[in-house]
Order: sequence, then C-alpha cells, then structure tokens
Amino acid sequence: MSGRPDSRRGPVQDRGPRINHQIRIRQVRVIDEDNKQLGILETADALALAAHKQLDLVEIAPNQRPPVCRIMDFGKYKYEEKKKEQASRRKQHQVQIKELRVRPGTGDHDLQVKIRQARQFLADGDKVLVCCLFRGRQLAHKEVGEQVIQEVVKELADAAKVESGIRVEGKRMVLLLSKK
Repeated sequence: MSGRPDSRRGPVQDRGPRINHQIRIRQVRVIDEDNKQLGILETADALALAAHKQLDLVEIAPNQRPPVCRIMDFGKYKYEEKKKEQASRRKQHQVQIKELRVRPGTGDHDLQVKIRQARQFLADGDKVLVCCLFRGRQLAHKEVGEQVIQEVVKELADAAKVESGIRVEGKRMVLLLSKK
C-alpha cells in the first residue's frame, strides 16, 4: 500500500454537525425548536417535519444511540455562535510585557515619571520589564545600575511583585515585574 492518500475520498475535514440529508442513520431522537422531546423517529419523517416548519434537522449528539437531532434554523445558530466567539475574543486581554528603560545616571524626577508609567502598565494587567542599559565604562560599575533597579522595585512594592530576579544580558540588566 502506498503512502498517498486515497484521492477518491478527499481530505478528512471537520465541517461541524451533520445537517438535513447528511444524516444517514435510519432512526434519530428528535428535539423540536421549543426544546420538547418528540421521541425516536425515522430520519425521513424527522426531515419532513423540519422541512414543514422551514427549519433544519441538525445532529447535535452523534455518539448517542440513536443520535440526537434538533430542529432549528442552522444558519441563525451558526451566526449566533460566531457572534458569541467574537464577543469573548474582544473581552480577552493579552498580557503584554512593557519595557521600562533606565540608565545608571537616570535622575530622580525622571525615575519617578517612569515609575508612574510602570504603575499604569501594571494597573492595565501588563508585565513590566525594568531594563537598565549600560554604556562604555558604566559596565565596570554594575552595582549603580542594580541600585537604580532596586529603587524602582522599592517604589512599586505595593503594586508589583518580582517575577524574575535581576539578570545581566550583555550590556543590559533586566528584572521582570508583574501585578500583585
């Protein structure tokens, strides 16, 4: 047997529930549009009932014996599901990492402005990466940069917790803060 897929059947795709004439089984348990059980019917009778009401017969529980089908407007159902998914996606907040750049020589007032901005980032639910950048001879005195980072941590102690400690990455010293 070759490794090629069978070209007659095509790719296997999950297209959602089977509707109307895609339901091939002989008998189905039917629920009408008002959620009332109609019992076990022949599939042809259930299709005729759905067509009479100008609705679709939708298989909602294919693994049951007999499968459970509901009479509903499938287009309207798909539309409402799509709207629900879009609404839930809008409500989600993606946590971002905001970078707060300081230098060993950053002044007190500038540091306070940056800390105020970091508070806002934390209030919005984002994480803050405090990054101290070094140039040239400043690399010989990393303790000065560490003091600046500790000052930021001390000022934000009421709103943030340290997620990962201070680590040196080349010419940068970084620390990650997250909301308490």
